[in-house]
Amino acid sequence: MLKRPAFYIDMEACTGCKTCMIACIDKHDLPKGILWRRVSEYTGGDWNKDGNGKYHQNVFAYYLSISCNHCENPICVRSCPTTAMHKGPDGIVSVDHDKCVGCRYCEWGCPYSAPQYSEGLGKMTKCDFCRDYQREGKSPACVAACPNRALHYGEYEELADKYGSENLVAPLPSPNITQPNLIITPNRNAKPAGSQAGKISNPEEV
Repeated sequence: MLKRPAFYIDMEACTGCKTCMIACIDKHDLPKGILWRRVSEYTGGDWNKDGNGKYHQNVFAYYLSISCNHCENPICVRSCPTTAMHKGPDGIVSVDHDKCVGCRYCEWGCPYSAPQYSEGLGKMTKCDFCRDYQREGKSPACVAACPNRALHYGEYEELADKYGSENLVAPLPSPNITQPNLIITPNRNAKPAGSQAGKISNPEEV
């Protein structure tokens, strides 16, 4: 098992096919309305006419696949009044359903919308980094399913040594909030975190 599990996303390779989302739903048999991994479509830009009658554009679009980042300083754990949300020795943030009362404080606190409330259970649910697959030496379902190999996982330090430690892209929040175990190779059109240059064009999916 990993000590500090992290996801790496190559946004240049991601085409927004959402296979990672479907694989996660299928593997965990998630009910309608619960998405442990989501793919945002971030778009923006416009066409403008200059004084010579010529049109110029700065239109852009890119995709970002995000799930729980199993943060170093998880605000969901700090928000939980019953200690149901906890970070284990394997670095994975989990929900103890014996303690969870479904108050949703973790959901409201998480800037990545990782904890998801289950109406059927009356409790919170979230990505568990496919802990069972890891014990079998297999990749998380989302990683294994990616057709373009845009999604990877591993020890944070090893991924950072290989790809750097960039994770400042819109529409993500500042990493200072929770210190996410997430590394990104930005798309060439990527805007910095906090940018108002674009918007999520598929809000119903994320």
